[in-house]
Order: sequence, then structure tokens, then C-alpha cells
Amino acid sequence: MAITSKQRAQLRGMAMSLDTIIQIGKGGITESVVESVNAALKARELVKGKVLENSMLTAREACDALCEACGADGVQCIGTKFVLYKRNDKEPKIVLVKDKKK
Repeated sequence: MAITSKQRAQLRGMAMSLDTIIQIGKGGITESVVESVNAALKARELVKGKVLENSMLTAREACDALCEACGADGVQCIGTKFVLYKRNDKEPKIVLVKDKKK
């Protein structure tokens, strides 16, 4: 289920206060990076990452690759930072706003 623009705006607001916990370096997106991102998403649902200067990837490329590898939604990409969201079905921590149907 994709997130709506209203939910994306809510998640962007929540992400502002988050610390960056994922760093993509010159090694790119490795198996261990994917594992740590999966673990962080399971624990927090919303994580912020950064692409370091020595990386061959842009923030958008890293965000898209991690979304695909982890089954997450990309919330935002600005400069070298990106935000990922994946709902924890067993223990949801974030309650998303419901979009009103027209």
C-alpha cells in the first residue's frame, strides 16, 4: 500500500526531528547496509539516511535502491539526505492520518 501525499507530509514533519542513522559510503548499498536498514525500520518505522561525499550514488538512487531492497516507501530526498518509512504490521508505532475520500 503506497502512502498518500497527506501521509507523506505527516512523515516529513516527523522526520525533521530524527537523527541520521544510516550512512551510505563508497561501498554503496551492501548486504549489511540492507540488513541494518531493515532492522532500523522494524524498530522505528521511520529512518533518516545520508549519502556521504565518497559514495558513487546520489541520495535519490540510494533511497530508491533501499526502498526496493527493504520494501519501504521513500518519504523524502533532499540534498544528501533521505527518509524511509515502512509500517511494522505486528507493532505499528506511527499512526498515519487517513485521507478523506471525496
